[in-house]
Amino acid sequence: MPRAFLAFAVAGFSLIAAGCSSGPQPPQPGTPGFYLAAAKSTYAAGDFLKTNDNLSQLSTSADYGARTQPWSIAISAGLAKGYMDLADNFEYGARANRTNPTPFRRQTQQLRSMASSSALQCAETAHKYMAANTADPVVFEFPFPSGSAAEPVQLQRVAKGMIVPDADIEALQKSMRQRGVLLTVTRMVGAGEDSAKALEMFKGGEVKIPRATFLLGLAQSLFDEANLYASQKQDQPDRMKLMLNEATEAAKAVPESKESKELLAKIAKLQKPGKKT
Repeated sequence: MPRAFLAFAVAGFSLIAAGCSSGPQPPQPGTPGFYLAAAKSTYAAGDFLKTNDNLSQLSTSADYGARTQPWSIAISAGLAKGYMDLADNFEYGARANRTNPTPFRRQTQQLRSMASSSALQCAETAHKYMAANTADPVVFEFPFPSGSAAEPVQLQRVAKGMIVPDADIEALQKSMRQRGVLLTVTRMVGAGEDSAKALEMFKGGEVKIPRATFLLGLAQSLFDEANLYASQKQDQPDRMKLMLNEATEAAKAVPESKESKELLAKIAKLQKPGKKT
């Protein structure tokens, strides 16, 4: 009897296990579904660097590529903004700390290099998006980003030339990345700099915005990123030209308005031959 009972129990457990294994399986590593799930998870955790990495894996996906392009653009543009703003404050710190400007200059260079990587990714994704993705409205299938629109307290210490510990710099970078993404998303949904207004828009779930609104926000981000390559910063005129061309394409793709005319005028000013930046 004990052996018979044991055999019956083993068979029963086998059937239960087989029933469980026949249910929905999580996406397998390396598949588009896996990267999408990972992007959602890291985004919810406020880790926009990893979110950006995961979204970049979906750029050629037939199922998710076009769908995630607006999200990818917002993240990469936001990262570029966060790094650029932090780099500027380290530059202010180098000027303020005349006795020891080297650490501030080193951080400025590193941050602008990281900003450049994100800016170029934004421009590449934007180019693909404008060439092939004509969806209107544009759907943001993600929640409002975590973080704060306010400047971190440590940022003022940096700008005043005060030495900040490495651990605090790492935390400051994360805060500035989150701030950059939050402000970029706010702009791209048409809320300007009003993050509270943008947050309200996201409370109903996915946000649908007119394509023209998104493109104008994109054009402004590309224009801002172009300034990263000015002579007093990265001094890379070819990259500045690339960013300005993409910004022009985005701005000209929307119905003419006061905002688009003003932006195109700013772009044209930087594009003039011999213009010092």
